[in-house]
Amino acid sequence: MMLEVRGLDSGYGRIPILNAISLDVATGEFLGVWGHNGMGKSTLMRALMGYLPANAGKVMFEGTDITHAPTHQRVRLGMGFVPQGREIFPALSVMDNLLMGCAKDPGDSNKTVDAVLEDFPRLKPLLGRVGGLLSGGEQQLLALARCLCGHPKIVLLDEPTEGIQPSIIEEMIATLHRLRERSGLTMILVEQNRDFISALAQRVIIMQKGSVARETTPQAFHDEATLA
Repeated sequence: MMLEVRGLDSGYGRIPILNAISLDVATGEFLGVWGHNGMGKSTLMRALMGYLPANAGKVMFEGTDITHAPTHQRVRLGMGFVPQGREIFPALSVMDNLLMGCAKDPGDSNKTVDAVLEDFPRLKPLLGRVGGLLSGGEQQLLALARCLCGHPKIVLLDEPTEGIQPSIIEEMIATLHRLRERSGLTMILVEQNRDFISALAQRVIIMQKGSVARETTPQAFHDEATLA
């Protein structure tokens, strides 16, 4: 099991958000997390990455207890994060954004970037362009590619289709399928777009008020009674 979470509580200061979250993610699995706004999905991602403290519970990554590990240690172990809103470096070029993704293990950074770009051909002609001038979809692809430059074992992907044109959404689906099949990438995918999450996730957990309300399959995920 790559990631095991048991009874995780977290929040912002004295404001509790997550309540006894438990979930498992197997190696090579894509787990979907769905819920309405304000249900704690992004808070879960930030708590798993160590940006927010665990007030209770345990988080294990490949058998290592990371419950109170700082974010940089989690990254070194193999966790990657693509946050909601993308958070690229808008004043840096596309190439420099990608090179920043190699900071964990610089080695031959250019070789790493070249390999990642094979899965993101749309970015190749944009390498000299300032990141802030890209379209929303291009910025999302850049954020994902930058994350992959760090060779993560698991990627936490938060609301990737927000404000993205349909053509890039389809491109992203194809790219993520290809990465899973070729390299065994593991992913936790937070998303409100049901078609996107169904196209990628093997299981879907539904969050409500900071807790896991239930688990379902992508096939049953479009059943309105289930979501109600």
